[in-house]
Amino acid sequence: MDYKEWSWSSPALKRDMPVARWGHHGKPLVLYPTAGGDYLECERFLMIRVLTPFIDAGLIKVYSPANINRDAWMDNEQRPWHKSWLQARYDDYVRNELVPHIINDCAGYNKLAVVGASLGAYNAVNTACKHPDVFDLCIAMSGTYDFDRWMGGHRDDNYYFNMPMYFLAGLGEGPLLQAMRNTRFILATGQGRAEAPDETVRIARLLAAKGVPVDMEIWGHDAHHDWPTWRTMLPMFLKRAL
Repeated sequence: MDYKEWSWSSPALKRDMPVARWGHHGKPLVLYPTAGGDYLECERFLMIRVLTPFIDAGLIKVYSPANINRDAWMDNEQRPWHKSWLQARYDDYVRNELVPHIINDCAGYNKLAVVGASLGAYNAVNTACKHPDVFDLCIAMSGTYDFDRWMGGHRDDNYYFNMPMYFLAGLGEGPLLQAMRNTRFILATGQGRAEAPDETVRIARLLAAKGVPVDMEIWGHDAHHDWPTWRTMLPMFLKRAL
């Protein structure tokens, strides 16, 4: 399997941001890490192994970037305004640095897929909602979409515009919503250990209310918030969507 890594000092984040790629050809797929994960966790937890048939067949090229979760949402010592500010800077990095890099590495492709589980599912949905001009497929598994419990009542524009629970509700007709209606969303969750299916239901209903195509699946009580669930889900959903 063709494998490559890059890293550069991000102007948006003022830090080195590594990204790994698996594959030689196919639709570019951004695979976000989970809450405390790094850009190589998808390989350690065998997600790349279950995606190997898609990768070897030239159907997808998987790109896993670093994230800022440990320094933002997961850091209980950080002030709320810093958490939302850093997420806004990460969104800038994704759209203006990571996406052009991927498109340059994938001649002939200008539409990407985005995937994530747990907090990575939030990043996937946020990215697809904000940038439907370049993302036409979003697969989000076991998502965490309501961060109010981490914000202590704080609200600002960075939080609002990077929290689909909020900005989708207030989004009116216009170019952004029209573009989102050309993006396919697949949202799934289990009902087992550490899952919060109500958050997936809420975000799916918001998307559907705006006329955005969304498939929602609620799996059973034996589907836990863990890698075995996601390794089962993702190949199934990719087979359906590609």
